[in-house]
Amino acid sequence: MVAVQSRINGELGVRLADGIAAAVVSFGVGLLILLVLVPATPGGRRGLAALRGALRAGTLRPWQCLGGVCGAFLVATQGLTIGALGVAVFTVAVVAGQSGSSLLVDRAGIGPAGRQPVTPNRLIGAVLTVLAVLLAVGDRLGDPEALALALLPLAAGVGIAWQQAVNGRVRAASGSAMTATLVNFTVGTAALLVTFAVDLAVRGRPGGAFPDEPWLYLGGPLGIVFIALAAALVRFTGVLLLGLATIAGQIVGAVLLDLLLPTAASHPGLDTLLGAALTMVAVLVAAFGPTRRP
Repeated sequence: MVAVQSRINGELGVRLADGIAAAVVSFGVGLLILLVLVPATPGGRRGLAALRGALRAGTLRPWQCLGGVCGAFLVATQGLTIGALGVAVFTVAVVAGQSGSSLLVDRAGIGPAGRQPVTPNRLIGAVLTVLAVLLAVGDRLGDPEALALALLPLAAGVGIAWQQAVNGRVRAASGSAMTATLVNFTVGTAALLVTFAVDLAVRGRPGGAFPDEPWLYLGGPLGIVFIALAAALVRFTGVLLLGLATIAGQIVGAVLLDLLLPTAASHPGLDTLLGAALTMVAVLVAAFGPTRRP
């Protein structure tokens, strides 16, 4: 789903000629759906009440509700960079940042699963993943513009681990994955609207137009499903294992999209395919290692 969302938001950014505007549309559509869905369900209403109670009691800190800022940054980088990088390079860069930061987030115990030790397998997996992203973008290292663009999804990947951890905390406090998803989309949309206002003041209105194809507005609904699943599962898996599972899906989905439905920028070469394969090896190395010390 993340790979498909990346392609959708990347294409929307190209059509609108503004990646920030595409991110606002994606998050805004998701937020509108959630504003209707969550209050309309008994579980959603109970979750909102429990969330207010947890914030008043101090069992949930306000800063733990800010995971949506990282999600907003990820969606913005999709619209800003995929048109130039392609889905595969974008995804490998996100994976590198996510795998390394997941180790630190788990070690600090930020997520609801508590502290997770840095085992040799986890460390080797994270290192291999960083090597994978260097291999995947190796043919572009001579292009400063492409290298700078790859740093944006790399930074977004670092934020994903923290986002999954704190969203899991919100889910645990509210008892509702959909409530946690609503908090994520509310915060993310607010951050994107502020960013878009600055973008308008600096660069003016986007030069593109809203596309007619309905599928280009599905990024938000896909994000709802992904965020809700992640918020529900992270308390069982920990941040790193959740990240590894989603990484496997992202890599396979991204390479298939670039091969079967290529864009002008997404013709993955041998380096990109080898980088994706090395990322899968890194996932396996870390996943088969013990999660706790004996």
